[in-house]
Amino acid sequence: MSLKPVYLVEGKRTPHAKAGGELKDIQAPFLGAYLVRALLDNTSIANDEVDEVIFGNTGTPAKYPNIGRVIALEAGLDKKTSGYSVHRNCASGLEAVSQAFLKVASGRHDVIVAGGVESMSNMPLIYNKEMTELFMNLMKAKSMSDKIKVISSFRPPYLSPIVAIEQGLTDPFCGLNMGQTAELLAREFGITREQQDEFANLSHQKAVAAMEAGRFADEILPLAVGYKMDKLLMNDVGPRANSTVEGLGKMRPYFDKKSGTVTVGNACPITDGGSAILFASEEAVKKYNLDPMARIVDYHFHGLEPQRMGMGPLLAMDGLFNRTGMTLDQMDLVEVNEAFAAQVIAVNMAMKEKSLAERFGLSKAWGEIPAEKLNVNGGAIALGHPVGSTGSRLLVTLAHELKRRKAGFGVASLCIGGGQGGACIIENLKK
Repeated sequence: MSLKPVYLVEGKRTPHAKAGGELKDIQAPFLGAYLVRALLDNTSIANDEVDEVIFGNTGTPAKYPNIGRVIALEAGLDKKTSGYSVHRNCASGLEAVSQAFLKVASGRHDVIVAGGVESMSNMPLIYNKEMTELFMNLMKAKSMSDKIKVISSFRPPYLSPIVAIEQGLTDPFCGLNMGQTAELLAREFGITREQQDEFANLSHQKAVAAMEAGRFADEILPLAVGYKMDKLLMNDVGPRANSTVEGLGKMRPYFDKKSGTVTVGNACPITDGGSAILFASEEAVKKYNLDPMARIVDYHFHGLEPQRMGMGPLLAMDGLFNRTGMTLDQMDLVEVNEAFAAQVIAVNMAMKEKSLAERFGLSKAWGEIPAEKLNVNGGAIALGHPVGSTGSRLLVTLAHELKRRKAGFGVASLCIGGGQGGACIIENLKK
């Protein structure tokens, strides 16, 4: 079956803030609903003419079990517009994008809004097994004496909580948390602490320069925050103008305290944020007189061993280049999500070194990603990584920067907890 063109009409994102910060009072669906509303308000598309809303999310709140549908209704779309949620760990936003692409490309739908949201501030503490059983037994107890007996079985350790974020960032198969997988790559590739800190510092420098130059202004939709909603958050909170390699060097290893090199300074912070993209078919572009920013070329997901999940972008980009017949040299911009400095450095090493490319089963060594093309406005180390959103956020950032530069093609990629990688190529239409 031949696929129809799929157009990225517009993309927007929220400012990012570290968990527990400026966005802590905003639940995940509400990080997405106003983005959807803003995207549609700038078009002639009516509320009952959106076919579907698809959103990625990893820490699904119990109160909002299908965030995609909640976002659609909260944004004021017609009740007939279907909505659903997807979960592919760090690439949940990209999974939403890929499904939107397939549905429009196949001719099944004409207008879809897809993206991702994550409120890591609101990921819960969970009662452990003992405390949960005590509650269950208390509910089953019929007489007062039975209830007293259950209550008397309580022990203080029952109140030790299970941290949802901590569990979610630990792989159930290899037993390593995400930071430990970065430590593994740093050791195997011989990546030093200094290299990681230099990379992290550069991420902050680039992000601060982008903010000061107003390069995020078109992609960020300011958001009212605070208990009284009396403050307007205009920019990301994470980038640090005072970041230095020397300052980063003073931070202690976090995941391997004895001999490790990965710190909270050369890794992405835990972050709140959302992103959304309006996709349309060629017919919809004509019908609604839309002016698309970009065309989706294709996407690819690829799996690998969970303990080396950080190499996911390497395999995803390799698969994508093979699928499309394109090459790294054709990419004017490259986004590789900065989960950890060590893994981005390792991905670039394996892209250019034949022996490493062969070790990971690549079809060829595609070449080094030029520094002037890689994460040109900083990455997740500075901007943050709201897990469910990042996959779509990368495309929002990429599309706007390609437009600003009047460049041709760009690729966005990211590693995925559990041992996967995802990547997507877009073509700028604003040359």
